[in-house]
Amino acid sequence: MARVIYLHARPKGCADWRPHGRTLDVLAQVEEVLEQYAEHWPLTLRQIFYRLVALYGYEKTERAYKRLGEYLTRARRAGRVPWEAMRDDGWVQAESGGWRGPEHFGRAVLEAARGYVRDKQAGQPRHLVLLVEAAGMVPQLRQAANPFSVPVMSSSGFDSLTVKKRLADQVLAELPRPTVFLHVGDLDPSGVCIFDAVRADVEAFVGVAGTVYFERVALTPEQVRRYGLPTAPPKPTDKRGESMEETCQAEALPPDVLLGIVREAIEANTDSARFEEDLELEKAEREEVLRRLGTCRE
Repeated sequence: MARVIYLHARPKGCADWRPHGRTLDVLAQVEEVLEQYAEHWPLTLRQIFYRLVALYGYEKTERAYKRLGEYLTRARRAGRVPWEAMRDDGWVQAESGGWRGPEHFGRAVLEAARGYVRDKQAGQPRHLVLLVEAAGMVPQLRQAANPFSVPVMSSSGFDSLTVKKRLADQVLAELPRPTVFLHVGDLDPSGVCIFDAVRADVEAFVGVAGTVYFERVALTPEQVRRYGLPTAPPKPTDKRGESMEETCQAEALPPDVLLGIVREAIEANTDSARFEEDLELEKAEREEVLRRLGTCRE
């Protein structure tokens, strides 16, 4: 049998890597960015890219972006960048469930009781949902949304008819109170078109039966100017939506700034007095749940 030789094979699994020269400089800059935004992990590749552009003058081209992706792939395989620092997956997992016995179940119940939280949305006059165009940003934006029990959703563009119907069903399930969808997406023709299309379809599904509002939280032209974000001409192939002279991606915002913007939008749509009441009730209810579990064990 003829022997097949594969040249320039890509590394698999954990693989040693000894970069040098300019590559080492870029990796040092990446490490500084990851350290600066450690509390906002995982970052997306594009977020790291834009931080390098803003802080170190890294080349802002698609070629440089792809090159950075190759660097970080090798760096992660070599253990130079923590796996938990980045998110680049489209992973979907359906848990099978089940327990390894009563003791395992009991530990899980106790751990859940210690982390007991109230649904802060239940008593609010408005039901909030955060929509995110980039799926990779969902874990990060949950840091701003979780304290308020606001769900974070992404469908990588929201082109799915199924997703839009589910959003409308959520609105109807929350009647008679209105639902507010807060949206984070790119400032480009496609991003604006996605926002308008989701709003129009959800409103059409809901009809006169319910009240629904859509608020574009980011990215806006005013935010691009305020934070001096890098822009680029629209892609010639992007013919959807309105015409624009310059475009910008939501991931160009520094992670801490973006989380602050999202939190501010959530707070603006939240009854703060009711939220504080829920925090106090949460403490008392957590203690009550733990007390009852203690009684059951006895």
